[in-house]
Amino acid sequence: MSSQPGTQEQPLRIAIIGSGPAGFYAAERLFKENDLVVQIDMFDRLPTPFGLVRGGVAPDHPKIKSVVKVYDRIAKHDGFRFFGHVEFGSDITHDDIVQHYHAVIYAVGSQTDKQMGIPGEDLPGSHAATEFVGWYNGHPDYRHYEFDLTKKRAAVIGNGNVAMDVARILARSYDELRTTDIADYALDALAKSNIEEIYILGRRGPAQAAYTNPEIKELGEMEIADIIVSPEDAALDPLTQQWLKEHNTDRTVERNVEIVQEYAQRKPSGKPKRIIMRYLVSPVEIIGTERVEAIKLVKNELYMREDGTLRPRPTDEFEILPVDLVFRSIGYRGVPLPGVPFREDWGLIPNDAGRVLTAPGGEHVIGEYVVGWIKRGPSGVIGTNKPDSVETVEHLLEDARAGQLLSPSAPDADAIVRLLDGRNIRYITYADWEMLDAEEQKRGEPHGRPRVKFTDVKAMLDFVAQHREQKLNPTGD
Repeated sequence: MSSQPGTQEQPLRIAIIGSGPAGFYAAERLFKENDLVVQIDMFDRLPTPFGLVRGGVAPDHPKIKSVVKVYDRIAKHDGFRFFGHVEFGSDITHDDIVQHYHAVIYAVGSQTDKQMGIPGEDLPGSHAATEFVGWYNGHPDYRHYEFDLTKKRAAVIGNGNVAMDVARILARSYDELRTTDIADYALDALAKSNIEEIYILGRRGPAQAAYTNPEIKELGEMEIADIIVSPEDAALDPLTQQWLKEHNTDRTVERNVEIVQEYAQRKPSGKPKRIIMRYLVSPVEIIGTERVEAIKLVKNELYMREDGTLRPRPTDEFEILPVDLVFRSIGYRGVPLPGVPFREDWGLIPNDAGRVLTAPGGEHVIGEYVVGWIKRGPSGVIGTNKPDSVETVEHLLEDARAGQLLSPSAPDADAIVRLLDGRNIRYITYADWEMLDAEEQKRGEPHGRPRVKFTDVKAMLDFVAQHREQKLNPTGD
């Protein structure tokens, strides 16, 4: 047997932990290596693949979700297997992976949110945007969460695309949402919502906002919500004007400013809901006795650091903004994986261009690689993950050619199946997912919806088990 894996007799066996965009793009690049026979086993904690494309992309953005067609083609490759409902660290361990694969790629994303670290943050009515996004998208982890939509005023802290999604979903009409794949229970709750005012609070100015042009533009096209920006908030301070003149080459920034300044010229048309954009403010306290009643904000000013970047700093000017709900959307961070190095201060797996390191600046952990948000932090859009994953895989292939991968004791493809079966893990294959996918679409069809999602893991597993039984015994004898 050849000592170098990558032949028909000894395929290069790769485990990918996580089934979001970064993981699929890594698989795509591996399969393009024509002189290597590659087998990929992709594991996910959930029974369903596609990560944030399924559980994070807003339901009113169906075009973005069409990227799953690309991932579906990758999954149809002969060398690909999906193992859903298999959790790394419990169902399979780091030691298991090392014994069964020549290399592992961690593609687990950033699974939790950053906290503001201010008094009152844990009051009822104060939530992470990740919880709300997971809830309306039917993510099994969040299906039982409750959000008090009987109140009238909500605040979204942050100026990225996720903050825009949260504000937009709160401001959508029932008619706008009922033709999407939003979770059934969320559709029902939002149909009864009393939310009238949604504040979007950014700590910097319109030129530093992290949202993209389409996201901010869409807020001005809502069916039942006016967008309101004061001329004061839309105006650029002298430092920003100077910076744009001397440093900015990004048309996106210019367009963002133009859109916001156009909003400042609009007069409200009397729609039942209002989205109010505020800039250069930061929450310093969430006020309330038994639940959220208001936010204390400090007015910020921008200053230029030595590196030429503009940053906000607080002034001595404060205000109290009465609100009933708060959604913080100030960024995501990764969580540690058992047996895998982790950089706690950054919420990342330490790495050198995708090669996992023992610690920042440390040695490369042989055979271990990382892609996506858990590699670089939560930045960019879905497509940003493609070059990121390609970079990592190029280094993996370089190490493969140099003979610097793992030497697993049980590399045959059946060994991991025997391991999971021996532990009674009810794993979901890609064919099982296709059955779930077809059933969701079938359920949505009578209602003019793209799908009605399964949101409960047990219901998914039971449906798969039932259909497997029907295939084995189609006559029911």
